[in-house]
Amino acid sequence: MLYFSGTFRSDCPRGHLQLHENKDLTAACCGISLAFLFIRECPQTAMLWTPNKITLLRVALGFLAVSLFGKGPSMNLVAVALTVTAIALDALDGHIARKRRLATPEGAQIDILGDRIIENMYFTYFAVVGMVSLWLPMFFFARGAATDFLRTLALRAGHSGLGASVLLESRWAHAIVASRWSRGAYAALKCICFCYLGLELALTRGPVALLGPVTMDVHDAIRTGAEALAWMTAGFCLIRGLPVLLEGWKYFAAKLPGDPGSGQPQGGVA
Repeated sequence: MLYFSGTFRSDCPRGHLQLHENKDLTAACCGISLAFLFIRECPQTAMLWTPNKITLLRVALGFLAVSLFGKGPSMNLVAVALTVTAIALDALDGHIARKRRLATPEGAQIDILGDRIIENMYFTYFAVVGMVSLWLPMFFFARGAATDFLRTLALRAGHSGLGASVLLESRWAHAIVASRWSRGAYAALKCICFCYLGLELALTRGPVALLGPVTMDVHDAIRTGAEALAWMTAGFCLIRGLPVLLEGWKYFAAKLPGDPGSGQPQGGVA
């Protein structure tokens, strides 16, 4: 398996590495705690937090988390904590949008864009370091591009709805794609998958892994769990995307050249 050792130096004693990591871990945790305490305790600041700003914050936390992976066990643990925070913020922005009546079609699209960035970023990183198949980020990119394209066509055709509920007409499609249980389960599954892979990175990989060398049986069991979680996440993503693809096809078909409703002659450009 390929492993990015980050800033580790083989000529440094293990104790020195651990000391530097503990200092970095303490500083990172203090910074995160102070930032959230300031947001929570300052009413003026809390009022300024809109759903779109929270979406930008969680994307920034996702980038920060991925940048910390591979920098040592302690930084990997910080990255796992940031991952949980970023995914928890996904629920918070929706709550604020509903509570303050700030939900808009544009904001819903920004929220979906944030989801796409985080999914592709994490799976791309774990694919690059050899922890998941390269097909995973390719699948998530293709699925996201296809569903977002169809949603855009539906909006241009005058279809109403917010975010994932755009172009969903049947109750079963809405339940699979846009219901709270579906969105919550998918967010939880992504969180478990990303955190599992991050903990594997911290506990079993690299020269100063927290668990140290493990037996082949333990390694195989950990790897099997990682692969299962990754493909379960991809499978759930596919299931949630199928209703959008099925119900959104008519908007794409209407734009095909020569279709009576497309307004384009045969051979024209849609």
